[in-house]
Amino acid sequence: MGDNDMLAYIVMMTARLVELHRVLKPTGSLYLHCDPTASHYLKVILDAIFGPRNFRSEITWLRTSSHNDAKKWSPNADIILYYGKSDRVTWNPVHLPYDEQYIDSKYRYVDSRGRRYRLDNMTSPTPRPNMMYEWKGHASPPNGWRYSRETMRRLDSEGRIWYPDSTSKRPQLKRYLDEQPGVIAGNVWTDIPPINSRAAERLGYPTQKPLALLDRILAASSNPGDVVLDPFAGCGTSVDSAQKNGRRWIGIDITTLAVDLIDARLRHTYGEWITVSYEIRGIPRDMAGARALFARSPFEFERWCVMTVDGQPNDKRSGDKGVDGVIRIPLDGRGGSDRVIVSVKGGAINPSHVRDLIGTVSSQRAAMGVLITLREPTVGMIDAARHSGVYAWPMNGRKYPKVQILTVRELLQGKRPEMPPTLLPYFQAERRYEEVDQSVLF
Repeated sequence: MGDNDMLAYIVMMTARLVELHRVLKPTGSLYLHCDPTASHYLKVILDAIFGPRNFRSEITWLRTSSHNDAKKWSPNADIILYYGKSDRVTWNPVHLPYDEQYIDSKYRYVDSRGRRYRLDNMTSPTPRPNMMYEWKGHASPPNGWRYSRETMRRLDSEGRIWYPDSTSKRPQLKRYLDEQPGVIAGNVWTDIPPINSRAAERLGYPTQKPLALLDRILAASSNPGDVVLDPFAGCGTSVDSAQKNGRRWIGIDITTLAVDLIDARLRHTYGEWITVSYEIRGIPRDMAGARALFARSPFEFERWCVMTVDGQPNDKRSGDKGVDGVIRIPLDGRGGSDRVIVSVKGGAINPSHVRDLIGTVSSQRAAMGVLITLREPTVGMIDAARHSGVYAWPMNGRKYPKVQILTVRELLQGKRPEMPPTLLPYFQAERRYEEVDQSVLF
């Protein structure tokens, strides 16, 4: 492979796949989503960890339409590698609807109630002497009937037997379309569209997967009450799917942005009641944790502060002009919103930081500004904020301080800026208020 980014990725993944194999139950499965540039390397690693016998399938998911590329076949599919811990994996077959062409060719008959059906052979495929009997003038087939007399009487009473116009021909069984589970899903999935710019569930997260993709995987390889672990949780699609489908779950991600996004997604989708059913770990819970986060990554510290006040962090690491995030507040009852600019300071602070924020709020025509500080503000800073003016919310005329200072200590104590109700960031997806019990994992 050479010394390159792919080798670094494979090394990183190998250590994690070893640990995932360790914690997986004998009935558990692992699904690894990757693109074709890495799938063959990962399959070799997975064969070494899980054993070649536990490779179960390679799923190809059509994730986008073809691109204009004249030099090669358009790369429009991803790979999902599916492995089991043992031969006792949980497996629930997934059925898909029949396509129209299949229905038109196979289910050609319609009964008086408008139900489509097809005709099926009622003769036994092997000799069965005890099933050789005459039925309503129709002689026994050479191998006998497929069903006993008792079953034939029941089928006849239910109108499920089609009788020909002559006793020289054999009756057949009516198989109704609306009673069939559908066709078994194969390993090429073309029926789940990707997250596009108009998708209702779109959050703006670059690697977001459609909920239907995770719904299918969870339906096939888990049962209600099982635990689903996603060690690269991202924007939480697997967590959302697990919650929706009655599974318990653990989501892990390395960034505070992802952790907060998953929390906000669950609150938006299921309502605020959902927060009592799970615990968030790994983000600051006290001043020592906040200081440690700032020392480790000032950028992640800024993001955490912004997300704690339900803001959306600025993605740019430089050139942000003092704007580290934005909180959205409703401007009217018709979907309009206004901005509250958030600035975060983890180091030394002075009144000029307040004055700079006041200037930014004015120049960007924002409604308000919030300065979050790791250190305690000076008297001069408090005085500057006090003289910043007020913001009158158009929806009811209530007035709020134009620029406010909030310390990290106050954030940890539960204090939030004085402002109108905030609009949770990222979301345009429809809410689903279904009280599915997550229960306690730890």
